[in-house]
Amino acid sequence: MGFKLQVGPPQIAIHAGQTVLVTEPDGGINWPTDHGLYFYDTRLISFWALYANGEVWDRLNGGAVSYQAAQIFLTNREIPTADGTIPARSLGLVLHRLLDGGLREEMDLTNHSGRAVRFSLELAVRSDFADVFEVRRQKIIRRGRVHTEWSAAAQSLTTLYRNGDFQRSVTIRPEGFGPPTVYTPAVYANGRLVFDVDLEPGASWRCRLLYDLADNGRVFTAPGDRGAPGAPSGAQDWHQNVPSLDTAHEEFGRLFAQALDDIAALRLSVDGDKTLPAAGLPWFMVPFGRDSLIVSLQTQMIYPDFFPGTLSLLGQLQSTTRDDYRDAEPGKIMHEMRYGELAHLKLIPHTPYYGTADATPIYLITLHAAWRALGNGVLHDQQMDQAEACLRWIDDDGDRDGDGFQEYATRSSAGYENVGWKDSGDSAVWPDGSLIKGPKAMCELQGYVYDAWRRMAEIFTAVGKPDRAAALRAKADALYARFNEVFWDAASGEYAYALDGEKRRVMSRVSNIGHCLWSGLIAPERAQLVVGRLLAPDMYSGWGIRTLSAAHKSFNPYSYHNGSVWPHDNGIIAMGFRRYGFNLETARIAADMNEAGSYFVLNQLPELFAGIQRAEGSFPVQYLGANVPQAWAAGSVFMLMQAMLGYQPDAPNGRLLLDPDLPAWMGEITLRNLPVGDQRFDLRLGREAEETWFEVIKGDARRVQRAPFRAGLLDTV
Repeated sequence: MGFKLQVGPPQIAIHAGQTVLVTEPDGGINWPTDHGLYFYDTRLISFWALYANGEVWDRLNGGAVSYQAAQIFLTNREIPTADGTIPARSLGLVLHRLLDGGLREEMDLTNHSGRAVRFSLELAVRSDFADVFEVRRQKIIRRGRVHTEWSAAAQSLTTLYRNGDFQRSVTIRPEGFGPPTVYTPAVYANGRLVFDVDLEPGASWRCRLLYDLADNGRVFTAPGDRGAPGAPSGAQDWHQNVPSLDTAHEEFGRLFAQALDDIAALRLSVDGDKTLPAAGLPWFMVPFGRDSLIVSLQTQMIYPDFFPGTLSLLGQLQSTTRDDYRDAEPGKIMHEMRYGELAHLKLIPHTPYYGTADATPIYLITLHAAWRALGNGVLHDQQMDQAEACLRWIDDDGDRDGDGFQEYATRSSAGYENVGWKDSGDSAVWPDGSLIKGPKAMCELQGYVYDAWRRMAEIFTAVGKPDRAAALRAKADALYARFNEVFWDAASGEYAYALDGEKRRVMSRVSNIGHCLWSGLIAPERAQLVVGRLLAPDMYSGWGIRTLSAAHKSFNPYSYHNGSVWPHDNGIIAMGFRRYGFNLETARIAADMNEAGSYFVLNQLPELFAGIQRAEGSFPVQYLGANVPQAWAAGSVFMLMQAMLGYQPDAPNGRLLLDPDLPAWMGEITLRNLPVGDQRFDLRLGREAEETWFEVIKGDARRVQRAPFRAGLLDTV
């Protein structure tokens, strides 16, 4: 096998719920960096370093062994002592870390020097209690007071931050643990925990550090003896309940397996017994509107249980009033919820913030997908009331000027300039590179609303409201006709990216139009042109479709949205290709996403990567600061699989519809434990000549049928 470079950030990241630990590869936390121990959007530890008589340790190897645990092997440099110099690399130190509630660190130190050694092991820990927003901006302001207290009797070091009624704290409790070891209690001096180490040849010294984390008196205790490194809580249950993939294509098998682990890692508890996906690590371990909804759509094939939690929480937080500071309007679905000091003091609008133009129609798309995946029980009265509020928002505040299109513009002094999925401030540009002035009507927003209306029409038909369904279909038809008239530019043979505040077409070439294929808003006779534009050399990097054309004046392959490649964006576009019958092009995106993923550490697709053109012997280039793992990057793997299988659950009618077209490179596959409503299926699929065959090897074969792919909408099947 030839050499394959591994791409990824030089760090170790582990997490559990809304607690995240990001360190250097040697386990340390340097300052000033963005590394640290984060807890509910507050950095509790901003510096962590271990010394032997003042000397630092050298890393041998280490990394995350699961999403909750890490293991790091260290050895010593020369250590001057009163008894003589301890030779370099004669001591071995293994650091185990496990997050579960709080943090547990275990230090296992062994003397391999052949003679007795004595030295001081010193742990320096500092806490800046910075809000995650200020860490990201690299502009930290101390607003409250920090107090540190050491109790020698209790062997506990507590550092507490208080600003009015906002309070966070971390308590570190050192203790020795077995098997038999030489351990003496710690002392606290000069800002460090100090341990006297006195070891005979071959002897070991073991210490456990338990970090208890507190939020306004609510304490998350360290795992202590519970849990083992490398065994995430609930991991066995997760893998027993989600599908597995057997394939001879090892790289795709690893990509699929890692995506399963990433999605498991990003689950957040909702209402006790429900879960929703967080957006990504380390910055977005919180509920999100757009992200949580899209990930729920992406993962309907492997974990439809996200649907109840996502719809429930976002429905509960649906705005009922207008609040310009938070960009809230009646019926609007939130964008982002935060829990740190800035949110607590209302210095940012994320309590929650509603600056998203697309989460509200995508909520309706997700409700329909949940109904198809889980059955009629999804459509309870509260859910339908929330859906009606979404529909009213689309008609009222979503269409700001009453022209039949969706537009956005922030009303908040702290709001986002752009509130589509490309939400960076410089992402909406004219062909000359100048910024678009709003209110902005982005093309994909029209597609989401068109799709939402069509899907809700299907739901209203099912619940016995045919007049309501007919009205929504009529609105969808009118939007389809108007979009294909107004957004189409006959001179260039392309659709506009957006309409600006003066209703002028913005003809920048972007990936957004591919989302309109997924929604079904593109006129069929023009689909070939759209697909061709997206796969032209300026848009297609060879590792995936770029967010912005390489021929554009604002193109920057290292930017966030102006030329980078986003896996989730490509997954949605692949679904659109498949919807219009471009099966080979769908397989092409899947193949190149798979190959890109194979270069990243652990086969873990990041949030985004650079839009550098692929060449012989090249590899994808990371985007600095990308979230890894990131939920909709991992979810893109399952969306690509949905596209290749033509996967369409129909739980209300107790059936699974498939329209498979596996690419030749995939080979034969077996999917086990595939959920549809209360049924489970094992399927084997393969390719013979130009056709894909499938067989049901477990489950009621009569319930699995071949039917044309419609990307989720089944009223034409």
